[in-house]
Amino acid sequence: MTLPNDKGDTPNFSDPANFINRELSWLEFNRRVLEEAQDPTQPLLERVKFLGIVSSNLDEFFEIRVAGIKQQIASETSDIGPDGMSPTETFNAIERIVHEMVTAQYALWNEELAPHLRQHQIRIRQSGDLNAKRAAWARRYFQQEVFPMLTPLAVDASHPFPQLANKSHNLLVRARTKNGGNPLHAIVQVPRAVSRLILMPRGEKGGDENWNYLYLASLIKNHIADLFPGLTIDGAHAFRVTRNSDLYIDEEEADNLLRSIEQELRRSSRGNAVRLEVEADCPNDFSDLLLDFFQLGPADLYKVDGPLSMTHLAPLVANDAFAKLKDRVFQPARDPALPAHADIFEAMRKQDILLHHPYESYDPVVELIENAATDPQVLALKITLYRTSGDSSIVEALINAADAGKQVTALVELRARFDEANNIQWARRLEEAGAHVVYGVVGLKTHCKALLIVRRDTDRLRQYVHLGTGNYHPKTARIYTDFSLFTTAQELTEEVAIVFNTLTGLAGYPGLKKLLVAPFDLHQRLIEMIEAERNFAAAGKPGRIIAKLNSLVDQEVIEKLYEASCAGVQIDLVVRGICSLRPGIPRLSENIRVISIVGRFLEHSRIYYFGNDGDPLLYLASADWMPRNFYRRVEIAFPVEAPNLRAELINEVLPRFLHDHGKARELQADGTYIRLKPAKGEAPAQAQLQFREHSRRQAKKLAEKQRRGKMRLSPVKSPPTPRA
Repeated sequence: MTLPNDKGDTPNFSDPANFINRELSWLEFNRRVLEEAQDPTQPLLERVKFLGIVSSNLDEFFEIRVAGIKQQIASETSDIGPDGMSPTETFNAIERIVHEMVTAQYALWNEELAPHLRQHQIRIRQSGDLNAKRAAWARRYFQQEVFPMLTPLAVDASHPFPQLANKSHNLLVRARTKNGGNPLHAIVQVPRAVSRLILMPRGEKGGDENWNYLYLASLIKNHIADLFPGLTIDGAHAFRVTRNSDLYIDEEEADNLLRSIEQELRRSSRGNAVRLEVEADCPNDFSDLLLDFFQLGPADLYKVDGPLSMTHLAPLVANDAFAKLKDRVFQPARDPALPAHADIFEAMRKQDILLHHPYESYDPVVELIENAATDPQVLALKITLYRTSGDSSIVEALINAADAGKQVTALVELRARFDEANNIQWARRLEEAGAHVVYGVVGLKTHCKALLIVRRDTDRLRQYVHLGTGNYHPKTARIYTDFSLFTTAQELTEEVAIVFNTLTGLAGYPGLKKLLVAPFDLHQRLIEMIEAERNFAAAGKPGRIIAKLNSLVDQEVIEKLYEASCAGVQIDLVVRGICSLRPGIPRLSENIRVISIVGRFLEHSRIYYFGNDGDPLLYLASADWMPRNFYRRVEIAFPVEAPNLRAELINEVLPRFLHDHGKARELQADGTYIRLKPAKGEAPAQAQLQFREHSRRQAKKLAEKQRRGKMRLSPVKSPPTPRA
């Protein structure tokens, strides 16, 4: 590859050669996830888990990104990004890379992971391979648990091809009458109510040491003739269709946003097909028939030698009996500033508190909201809800608070992708309880993570604030890395109150000192901070930028980073996923280093650090550096000002990310990544492992402290009275 600006000419920061295509960069991220599955040092079922994540990621990629690209191609519109690639060029590159990735994924499963599972007595069976005893059990299971749910759908002149739901698992069946004649076709939908991977009985008293699993599709195929009595089956082959799942809502025209999104959700499950997956042994005439039905081309066909989706292997990962084949269970520590049963309001009045999840427990966030719901001194709660769990204790607490007569305001984002149905459910329950539910701002997604509690303390009315980089989702808080700031600092809490009032009321955004808020001023103030570092370096002073993000795409920000690099600013970027910036190009980005960390936990936190001539600016944020975050979402970047917390982030947290030589890969100028390794004689350093070890030490110290406290509180026993 010929890199730009290596001839000594003045750099053109906007040159398309300076940018990596965002879709291809995302595929490189998914390749890094696949590398985790390929890593033989990982526990076996963790490798299977990563294989499932690769499939899940690709599903979403096709549902949203590829669907959008195909729409551009069909409508002959050309949304060309900074990299200069047309939609057709992008699609062709995606098709080539994804086919290679899927081939590697299934080769890994068949040649390495499945054989290793068999060595541990875990076997995935096909119905035709069962012995007589197991086949008899499978037959009974089919008749009792599966057959009643199956509905064959004929496909002929009077029965059009059925509208199959997105990512549904189906069988295309070809049959003939006893007298021959033209072939007949039918679709059999694989029921979603039954696990795609069925655990077979192990025998009495564990007599069978094997854990035998059976693919549901294989079971149905083996007994498919039961659905077509009087016909001869010519063939039955499983397939899976992926559809465009993006929601299209014109908020200006929507009288009722909630009802409009409900209607669009129903429509999106029947969106245009964008990908067809079939079994590897599916004959061409079968797959051609399906491609024709779905109006897809050969490039959209993926033949897979194994489960139609690796997500179907989830029951293996979830089985607690296989604990030895998984990572050691990790229990988050409690922060010493927030011990269990402490008065959380008193703790917040004493000091700002910063939690690093999942290494430190998310329980205090839930407890803060639950305590606020029952505390008679609490008058009001305001919260933004982007994603939360289906059985959210946080939303239950908000409902309880509203039931108790407190003023509860919830900004519920109905368009949180793939969580729309959950959020609609919670919005309705909150409204029924008397909470004031606001569906965000027209044209924007409310993506910031903020909680404001108004409490009448003994001295005055005080505002308690929680700001986070992650969602109010207790379950994902155990697997996503994020930060939580608890504060009563008056300037900060007053600005959070202004943000809520701006979002729920009619007032314009007044401009704030502490918070950076999108879509109002986050982008511009970031640009100003980058330019300030550029100016420091140009004046001969040290210039320093460190940013930890999920994605870096915004063209103007990238060009400003190139400018800063050319001026001599040292820039370190920790970008988990998409990165459109090309680092390491002479006279353009030679002072920029980009690494990506993919490990046990999903790196989700965002940190912005600017050296500021020795007086660092340090922010935590909900926003990545992408146009959607700057212009189409409500985001908050908040400063960390308590000296001890700043020191922890600057001197401990950021260096651990930057010096990772275990799970980090470094981005090369050509868009590929190279896994970093420790220098000769140097021990491997993994940021996530170091954070886990620190958390375990902290938990041990806290347990020891509590044990000593109990010993001091225990009454001294009197010696027994001697018997006469």
